[in-house]
Amino acid sequence: MSILVFFAVVIVALIVISVLFSVEGESELAFHPMDQFMIKPLFGEYGDPVYWYTVTNLTFWMALAVLCVVLMFVLGTRGRAIVPGRSQSVAELTYGFVFKMVEDVTGKEAVKFFPYIFTLFLFILFANFVALIPTSASPTSQITVTAFLALAVFLTVTVVGFVKNGMKFLGLFWVSSAPLALRPILAIIELISYFVRPVSHSIRLAGNIMAGHAVIKVFAGFAAITAIAPVSVLAITAIFGLEVLVAFIQAYVFTILTCVYLKDALHPSH
Repeated sequence: MSILVFFAVVIVALIVISVLFSVEGESELAFHPMDQFMIKPLFGEYGDPVYWYTVTNLTFWMALAVLCVVLMFVLGTRGRAIVPGRSQSVAELTYGFVFKMVEDVTGKEAVKFFPYIFTLFLFILFANFVALIPTSASPTSQITVTAFLALAVFLTVTVVGFVKNGMKFLGLFWVSSAPLALRPILAIIELISYFVRPVSHSIRLAGNIMAGHAVIKVFAGFAAITAIAPVSVLAITAIFGLEVLVAFIQAYVFTILTCVYLKDALHPSH
């Protein structure tokens, strides 16, 4: 909380200084932090029509994220050396990290879902990292992308729950340990919270990624003002370092929540 307050104070101070250094009532500061999240044709301009078959800046960077995954896990491990090199070591460590997460959180029974969960983790992780490249588009800052991923998890978990447990899956909403009079109320609360899962799952990822990129763009705009450029550059460097950490944490959070939801589907009783 203290870090957020610090950055809020810095932003306010920069805005005040930019107003003081304005010339003839026109501020030297001219930037639009949210423009970076606009979707446009890859070889066009903002405002050009976008159809379902149009290659956009968003689809290009999503494809680049997938390509990075392929390069790391196909080309990087093609040697299958007993003593692994750097790329193979990173691939094996990532594989082991996610496999252990699935096994520890969801149980050995869920290992068969590991390929799907591992794919989710890798796509989100690399999409977050490629978005840190200057002038790139951020796929995971788009609610359409994160909502699709979250809805896919929601439908998968729901189908698995009913296929494995039948109507017993509804026991997830019935808190049998609570007093009988409270159980119907708690069932309604549990039902609402269940259907809110894909909303919170998607907004959490998109919101965190969008906020970080927007703040970096704000400080980048202030860098154009000579008097405060050193402070702005220092802030950009600090926030960029934080965003590298956030890129990993958000991929981890999305994945571990997927494991938790899958555990509820496999073992629905309270």
